[in-house]
Order: sequence, then structure tokens, then C-alpha cells
Amino acid sequence: MTLLTYQVFKAVADIGSFQKAAEVLGLTPSAISHTISNMEAVLGFPVLTRSKNGVKLTNYGEHLLPYVNAVLNSDESLKQMISELNGLKTGRVKLGVFSSVCTHWLPNIISSFNAKNENVVIEVFQGTYGDVHDWLKNGVVDIGLLSVSSAKDVPILPLYKDRLLCIMPKGMCEKESGSTINVEELSNYRIVSQRENTDIDIQNFLKENNLTFQSNYHVSDDQATIKLVEKGFGICLLPELVMRECPADVDKYVVDPETSRIIGISTMNPALMAPAVRSLYNHIVELYREV
Repeated sequence: MTLLTYQVFKAVADIGSFQKAAEVLGLTPSAISHTISNMEAVLGFPVLTRSKNGVKLTNYGEHLLPYVNAVLNSDESLKQMISELNGLKTGRVKLGVFSSVCTHWLPNIISSFNAKNENVVIEVFQGTYGDVHDWLKNGVVDIGLLSVSSAKDVPILPLYKDRLLCIMPKGMCEKESGSTINVEELSNYRIVSQRENTDIDIQNFLKENNLTFQSNYHVSDDQATIKLVEKGFGICLLPELVMRECPADVDKYVVDPETSRIIGISTMNPALMAPAVRSLYNHIVELYREV
């Protein structure tokens, strides 16, 4: 099978349409269909199911996709290495990030990196910790920014210590905003919690301190969490980075014992990064490594 076959398969898998994949790749829909049919004939099993609702991966196709991503990423690495040997700094880097990093770090990362590497394109994928982890494992992104606690089996370099704060509706607590609140006091309140793959560090803190909360609100977005707290539906624990420059009318408290999430940078093959990937990786480390 040719590299074009893999590009067609990935495009159809990502987009879910022969017509739209054809538009992206500059081919005809019949050429896309013919390429996939030939691929399935060579493999001996179907990789896509076709229906009036679109195109989806079969179980075989889902297992195959990470390996196709690896082939395409290797091809991109080869092109970048050739460009580097010719004295050119070009390439495309796919970066996976979670919400608060996307809001507070990403603009600085992109602008400062592009000032020195104007021919390198950064493609951004935003999701939860779980999304970024899976994107790294499946070859969807080259670099991921994660909480160290959520990295699991993915290699990660710790960068930044981000303290957790307790956020309360204005005036709910008699203590002055900015002071310290201990875990025993926290147990007196209803909590607005996020899903585990979104705030695993907070869930770990609650478990380590034997804190159990009643909660009717399980969200995955930082701003939605803050808004629910602001309107008096409960309290929450959030990283300090999330609350930076946050306009919400809430009180913030330092948690005792103090706890933090550690933000780190990941790539599946640190020793085999393409030149553009290595440049962005090193740039992020230089900008944010404190740990």
C-alpha cells in the first residue's frame, strides 16, 4: 500500500465522509472509494462501514488507525529532517492541550514560538486529560500537555506546580478570601465536581484526605464549574491557573494541607522527535519548567 492509501484512510476516518475527504485531499469521491476498496482487498478485511449516515471505522479499522498514524507521523518526521539538513526550519506539529493550558499558556506558546519559527505550523487539539493521553497513544498528536497524575503509561517531564484552591460563593464562609481553609471545614459544604478524567488531581486529593461530598453537578468545563459556584450551588476545588484573571465574583481559599497538580509535557518517543517537534518541545520546556 502507498502513503496516499494511508492518507486517504486517515482522512475518511477523521471526517466520516468520502465526499469531504475528497475535498480535503483534492481527489474525486470515486478515487477515495476506489482507494479504500483496494486497501480492504489487500488487507483481507473491511476497515470502514458505509451507511446513509456516513462512514465509520470497523473494529478492524479502529485497531489499524494508530499504526497508520505512526506511518504518517514518520513520513512527516522524514520530511522535517530533510528540510533541517537543507537548512530550512519547516514542518507541522500537533499539540494536545487541556482547557486551562489552552486559555493561559497557548497564546504565549504559539506567538513566541512562531516569532522564531515562522515556517512551522502548530496544529492544536483541545480536550480533557483523557483525550490528550489517548491522542498521544494513538499518534494523533506529537506533544501533549498533561497533569502528571493523568499521564499513566505515557512518558512525561514535570514542568509546573499549580496549587489547588477552594472556590466558594461570595460571603458563604466567614473567613476572609485569600486565607486558609482546612479539609475538616471543607466537609461541611456541597461540592460542584468535575469528571475524573478532567480533574483527577482533585479526586486524588479528596480520596487521600477521606473527604466524601454530596454533589448533583458533574461537569467537565472549568468555567461552568465556576459559574455554578458563583451562583451558590456549592463549592469547588480548582487549580490556581484556572482562576488566574477569572472575573467571577467568588472567594478563594488556600487549602490546608496544601496540594498541587503538576503539569508536564509528553511525547511518546522523546529520543526520536522530528526537528519541528523537538523545537516546540524544547521551547515549551524553556518557557514553563519550574519543577
